[in-house]
Amino acid sequence: MRPVFLLPLLCALLMAAGGAAAQSREGEWLSYRDAYRAMVVFEKYGKAKNLIQHHLQVAPREKGVSTEGVQLALSGKAVQVNLALDATGRTVFPLLKAAYDENAELVLNRNLSQYLLRPRVSIVVRPDGVYEAAELRSACEQSLNFQRYVDPAFRARKCVGVRFAFAHKAGASVRLRRADGETVLPAQDGAPFADDVQDRFRVVVLRFADGDKGQVVTQNAPLAISAVYD
Repeated sequence: MRPVFLLPLLCALLMAAGGAAAQSREGEWLSYRDAYRAMVVFEKYGKAKNLIQHHLQVAPREKGVSTEGVQLALSGKAVQVNLALDATGRTVFPLLKAAYDENAELVLNRNLSQYLLRPRVSIVVRPDGVYEAAELRSACEQSLNFQRYVDPAFRARKCVGVRFAFAHKAGASVRLRRADGETVLPAQDGAPFADDVQDRFRVVVLRFADGDKGQVVTQNAPLAISAVYD
């Protein structure tokens, strides 16, 4: 029999943390039901959320832990699904009754102790690369309101901007267009999310103090857009 450990499903978004996980030589798994309970909160959330989205993210706990080749799968008697991860480790979490009823396994092909599995809220990426600055502020507010809904620690925080994350090879060109001209926002190496240790991306931050009027234009589609709080 495989030894069983208690594994917290780590995320500030969880309304109830914790989950039974088991380890084997080939990989590790955790309870689908535990993940389901964390992820379904967004689906039931009744306030505005049209500008934000919700994923399950697989992310390293520490710098230096590789994400190359990491795979996540849902495995059960009634369901076998490979959950494709994007470059930031996010996947669309399937809310499946059959998987819940049998408590299917979420299987990671890595040592689970080196990774976090957590709900992740981000801002919806526009295919045309053009964003109204005022709408980005609204998206940030939607994200913060949901964070406050699931975690009281966010009640004292406020929206101050948004973060665009790009792959290094794609280039990170973000421009702020206003009536008085156009500004190229500076890019730097960093992580797609504030609490993420993956710092191999190019990141551009738009702070609302710099202007929440006009348009923000990206040359290439960002991998992720996240809210920035203070």
